[in-house]
Amino acid sequence: MQFEMHDNVKGKAMSYPVTSQPQCASSCYQTQLSDWHTGLTDCCNDMPICLCGTFAPLCLACRISDDFGECCCAPYLPGGLHSIRTGMRERYHIQGSVGHDWAALTFCLPCALCQMARELKIRE
Repeated sequence: MQFEMHDNVKGKAMSYPVTSQPQCASSCYQTQLSDWHTGLTDCCNDMPICLCGTFAPLCLACRISDDFGECCCAPYLPGGLHSIRTGMRERYHIQGSVGHDWAALTFCLPCALCQMARELKIRE
């Protein structure tokens, strides 16, 4: 199979070469980032959540997962809590990074769970 080129295209250079890419308008994909409504160590702001996070953290993790719209078994999967916390930050446009999420859940698990539960409660 052969392709034929029209005479008006063959061998001609472009008259107007592209020198820059189109730019996005100022409102394109820009969102205002916010902070968590409560701090990582503000556990006592909501005593029922604090007590649940202290004495039954896996139950609180399952409730957070369910309230966030995920399967209640997600916290039992490797990386499940990390993905929920990162997803929560993305959904609510909260500042942070995957590294911060990992550190909070690794070194301050009960506090991080309480913070996530309070955030979901406030945003309901």
